Amino acid sequence: MTDTIALALGALILSAIAVDVVFFGTDHLLFLARKIMDLIEWMAFWR
Repeated sequence: MTDTIALALGALILSAIAVDVVFFGTDHLLFLARKIMDLIEWMAFWR
């Protein structure tokens, strides 16, 4: 992955999160963060 692609992808993800927070609030963003942490823990268990 080149630097340009990484920066574009990072900007796209950050802008999607910003739009999500502006229009829908932070409640479900926190829910998704908790689920991602559970997924990481589950994957580490099966490693």
